[in-house]
Amino acid sequence: MISVDEALAYILKHFKPLEPETVPLLEALDRVLTEDIVSDINVPPFNNSAMDGYAVRANDVVNASKERPITLRVIGEVAAGYTAQQSVEPGTAMRIMTGAPLPPGADAVVRFEETSEGTQPKGMRDRAAVQILKAVKPGDNVRNAGEDIRLGEVVFPKGTVIRPAEIGVLASLGKQFVSVHRRPRVAILATGDELVAVDEPIAPGKIRNSNEYTNAAAVLKAGGIPIRLGIARDNITDLTAKIRAGLDADADLFLTSAGVSVGDYDIVKDVLNAEGEMHFWQVRMKPGKPLAFGVLHGKKDVPLLGLPGNPVSAMISFEVFARRAILTMLGKTKFDRPTVRAVLTEDVQNDSQRRNFIRVYVERRAEGYVARSTGEQGSGILTSVARANGLLVVPENVTEVHAGEMVDIQLLDMPEW
Repeated sequence: MISVDEALAYILKHFKPLEPETVPLLEALDRVLTEDIVSDINVPPFNNSAMDGYAVRANDVVNASKERPITLRVIGEVAAGYTAQQSVEPGTAMRIMTGAPLPPGADAVVRFEETSEGTQPKGMRDRAAVQILKAVKPGDNVRNAGEDIRLGEVVFPKGTVIRPAEIGVLASLGKQFVSVHRRPRVAILATGDELVAVDEPIAPGKIRNSNEYTNAAAVLKAGGIPIRLGIARDNITDLTAKIRAGLDADADLFLTSAGVSVGDYDIVKDVLNAEGEMHFWQVRMKPGKPLAFGVLHGKKDVPLLGLPGNPVSAMISFEVFARRAILTMLGKTKFDRPTVRAVLTEDVQNDSQRRNFIRVYVERRAEGYVARSTGEQGSGILTSVARANGLLVVPENVTEVHAGEMVDIQLLDMPEW
């Protein structure tokens, strides 16, 4: 039996970021840049007003106040999306809207609220003149060209993960397409004569094929592309055909479930060994002790992770090993889930001498975060994962965690508290 850390380190040695591809901007969301993004423009591209108000020459209103307002002649108006047709000369002002280019000659903006327009009843504005009630300095209420991004600036370096904010910045730079690591294609195969499809009735001795769907959903959430191969029966011909179909589908990672435990029939192990070079392990973790890893030989070598057949074991094994492999292929370098410190509300036993992944529900209360288990923790109780939003990871050398202790919880979901 090997440790979780030994298994993970060995597995991740077989993965690296996938090659770049150029995709439309929105398809780059949550992907990783493969090149520096260098701006070929200033953002904003011109000096513009940060407020609705009047564009003025600051020197004209240097002594303005409510007690001693300064009157300027209004020579026009400029709205966002348009440019002024004349310059602001000494003794004049131009009405301006937020985002409109600053007229030539002007170097500041006085807010409407600080002019006679802002203090007069609606409809009483004198369109020919305005009184300035507050002094401004050059640059006040003005967004300067290049204030956000300067021409030639490296805005996002290679390796940046693209979030909605990055999408917006890229759009402002006119980047219709960007280069990112391509998404890994993950072949998913469930094995066993006991399995039936989700739309089939359950006959005696049969169970529905839930692992295919949980694994496919987990692949999607991690950023991969699932290739569902269906169910492989417990015979060499069918299993071999399904394995080769996954290789022909140009998979970057192969996931199987079931058939890798000590007590299983040797058909899965025999076929995997025949199609590649495999290691079959017992990993010091609970749930998820049986695990297979190796490389299949097809048009290209494809790493294979053989997950346990029990649905909870498969999900936890995916979380610990497969998710990190997929993130690595996407070019990501940070794998750890966010954690919170919470008070455990019940005793938790760990008599297995294995790293124990307890499914918990964590919530925030007035006194802080609290966590409780989601009930029966058997490896066949899939609802224990469905009811969980976090994992309490109990180390191998810890036999019990007591109620009332502060513990670290890895959040599987980010609750919108």
